[in-house]
Amino acid sequence: MENLLKVALAQISPIWLNKKATLQKIEDTLLEASSQKAELVVFGEALLPGYPFWLALTNGAAWDLKINKEIHAHYVRNAIQVEAGELDSICALARENKLAIYLGVMERAKDRGGHSIYCSLVYISALGEIKSVHRKLQPTYDERLTWAQGDGNGLRVHRLKQFTVGGLNCWENWMPLPRAALYGQGENLHIAVWPGNEVNTKDITRFIARESRSYVISVSSLMKKADFPEDTPYLKEILEKAPDILGNGGSCIAGPDGQWILEPVVDAEGLIYQTLDFNRVYEERQNFDPSGHYSRPDVTKLYVNRERQSTIEFKD
Repeated sequence: MENLLKVALAQISPIWLNKKATLQKIEDTLLEASSQKAELVVFGEALLPGYPFWLALTNGAAWDLKINKEIHAHYVRNAIQVEAGELDSICALARENKLAIYLGVMERAKDRGGHSIYCSLVYISALGEIKSVHRKLQPTYDERLTWAQGDGNGLRVHRLKQFTVGGLNCWENWMPLPRAALYGQGENLHIAVWPGNEVNTKDITRFIARESRSYVISVSSLMKKADFPEDTPYLKEILEKAPDILGNGGSCIAGPDGQWILEPVVDAEGLIYQTLDFNRVYEERQNFDPSGHYSRPDVTKLYVNRERQSTIEFKD
């Protein structure tokens, strides 16, 4: 039925900072989701190839420190370059299994020189086409030591059966104007991806749902001390200060009335399934619609620059 959508929340850990192995784990997860007839699969922020946990463990803000330079270089080498076709295998699985996908990646952006990395949220349609790559607008706190600022190009929504889906990375979900940019395009299924902690998802998920009268899916990754691969650069130094659990999950779903459909799931790896009924969106928009009957564009209006930013413009 067009009004029903089966979603799968992929609460998994990466093979940390290993692009090839993490891609394989993502592919295996997609095949498992397809076997259960999922139609949309969502992965956490920066899952491919992992979140920069080392920054809080290695004096990440220290100037000219060799350990941070070397781990950063390793991180960049394991980032994804979309233009080079490094997500082609994921796109093929999406097409073959009719899966729509939201995937958090570290992107080594060719159009910004290919040396800086961006925390990007990629939407792949069920036809296997990359429809948007949203680069996180504002890296949070110590993330700025390794991630670059994104732009508005990826503030886009996509039709999926009767739903209109859009997504943001982590603390972007706290930013009112990017949320409003998605609401104004008709978003009614909001995807919020996180690096992995219930403390981030337990409040904002229900708040966005209540504000927007939309479904909100929050998906977090997992990361334990035991998940650091043995070939991680400076592994001994990282493990000396690492807690046993760096990311406990907290993936969850709120309905358009702001109530839990799935309360935050903690310390459990795997796929979590739920079927959403689009009709609930119309029911809750009856008394409040932030971009429709409860808006005043004659008084307040949002301007959004969706131009992909670059340092050069060629005129041949």
